[in-house]
Formats: sequence, structure tokens, C-alpha cells
Amino acid sequence: MAPKVEIYTWSSCPFCIQAKILLDQKGVKYAEYAIDGDEAARAKMAQRANGRRSLPQIFINNNPIGGCDDLYALDAQSKLDPLLQISSV
Repeated sequence: MAPKVEIYTWSSCPFCIQAKILLDQKGVKYAEYAIDGDEAARAKMAQRANGRRSLPQIFINNNPIGGCDDLYALDAQSKLDPLLQISSV
């Protein structure tokens, strides 16, 4: 089964765009939640992200990964690809 990847974004956020570029380069399908100005959606995101309110917030298989810098750091440490691999579950 493919990993469940979700990303909360603002449409004009440069960090959101960069995070999506990396996911696109890896061929990952993801659900994007554009929450521009939606405080209720942002509060829900923050609850899932252990209180983090910055954007983007990325989740892989419901686990909070963090933002753009966190995503790129995982990739630089060769830890992102294993998270994005198809699981046998």
C-alpha cells in the first residue's frame, strides 16, 4: 500500500511550494489541504502537528514530519525515501 502523505499549505507560501516540489520530484502522491485564512483548519492542523502552526506541515502515515526544512533534512539524511516506500501492510 502506498504511504499516506498529507501536506497543509497556503497557496502563496514559498516553503509550501518547495516542499511540494520535493514530493513531486520523488513521484509521491499527496493530499494537499490549502488552509489560506481558515483558522479552524489551522487549529486542527496544529493539534495533529503537536502544536506547530507554521506552514507547511507534512504528515506521512499520520505521523507529523514537520515543515519544509524538516522534509529536506530527512531527504539529506537518506531517511525520507524509506518513509515513502510502499508498505506491505
